This record gives sequence, C-alpha cells and structure tokens, in this order.
Amino acid sequence: MISPPVLAQIPIVYEDGEALVIDKPAGLPVDPPRNGGTCLADYYEGLKLGFMRPPVAVHRLDTDTSGCLLLARNPKAVKRFARAFEERLVAKRYLGIIGGELDQEEGTIDLPLGKVSSAEMGWRMVHDPDGKPSITHWKVLKVEGGNSLIEFRPETGRTHQIRVHAESGLGKPLLGDPVYGPEHGKSVGARRTMLHASAITVQRANKPEIAGIAPMPADFIDLGFTDG
Repeated sequence: MISPPVLAQIPIVYEDGEALVIDKPAGLPVDPPRNGGTCLADYYEGLKLGFMRPPVAVHRLDTDTSGCLLLARNPKAVKRFARAFEERLVAKRYLGIIGGELDQEEGTIDLPLGKVSSAEMGWRMVHDPDGKPSITHWKVLKVEGGNSLIEFRPETGRTHQIRVHAESGLGKPLLGDPVYGPEHGKSVGARRTMLHASAITVQRANKPEIAGIAPMPADFIDLGFTDG
C-alpha cells in the first residue's frame, strides 16, 4: 500500500519553471533517516504544484539547519544546478549564533577539512592540513544577551563547514551543536544547532538569477535576534 503524500505546508520563498527554493524547517532531514521517520522526500509530491514530476533537492542542509534549500523541478534543471555549484555560481548566506563575543568584527576562515571516525564517537569533520580546501567569510551582525549573531558566507561547500569553522576558526562553536559544541551542545537557550540558511542565489545564463530569502526563524527571535 502506497502512503499518501505529506501535504503540510513548507514555505516556498522562490518559484519559477525550473526551480523552487523552500524554507526548510529545522529538524526535517533532507534524506531518509537510517532509523526511519519523515524526511523532505515525503513532501515532494505535495510540492509538485501542478507539475507532472516532483521536485528534488540539489544540495543538502543538516537536519538541524533551517532555511533556503534549492529544489529542481525537472531532470535538466538538476544537471544545470549541479554544474552551477561546481562552477561556483551559487552564493549562500547563513546566520549562526555563538555564545560570547569575538575580538574582531569580521574576517575569513581558511581551514581545510577532513573526515575522521571512531567506534566511540562516530564520524565528524576536523581541521586537516591535508584535507579539502574550505573557506568561509564571516561578520558579526549583533551581540545580544551574551550571544553573537554571525553572518557566514562560505566560498566552498564542505560537509559541516560552517560548524567546524565556527569551532576551530572562531574558537566558539554554534550554540546547540551536538557534535562540535561544548558538552555536546547543551547550550542554554538552544534546542538545536543554531544555524539558518538565510539566502541563496544562483546565476543563470540568459535568465534572471534565482534568489531566495528565508526569514529569521522563531528560535533566533527568541534569543533577541530579529530581521533587519
């Protein structure tokens, strides 16, 4: 028996004939979890919006990360957007919250990353001089209640890049991060890793660029950080 599609609303922040940009909720995995449960694919049928084919995600966000996620609406668009990522025609802006303040207002983190794993701790990404090049530009936007709102603009798209760069590059992990945070992310006021994909743009030949903006999530606002 085929299960009916999940029809609950996922906010759409950009739409045209080949692309959707959704505001992915925190806690919703993009890919099916190993132990089962709902994932973004369960919503694809409800996101067809009159098209014959359901859309598919062309990149990934961590389960805890909210915000802009690009979906392609046909196979040609999947290939076109994959090429855009390879050619660095995609720009992404993230917002993250760290505990405490930084000595500088802005800067660039250039730390190559590699993957390590162990039976006790599972896998994680770490600073590895022989790893893949990883560059993130950052800027402090606001300090409130002992926490800092940071804008991150990654040049590269490595797994957990911003999370590791916050921990190893800034010396202050994202609030709530269960892997890279202090005491396994048991940060006051954070029920998840406080990272939000606030904007994405994709340059296209002979077409206007794709531009999606996801508003500040409620848990960021609860900590005193608002849009604007």
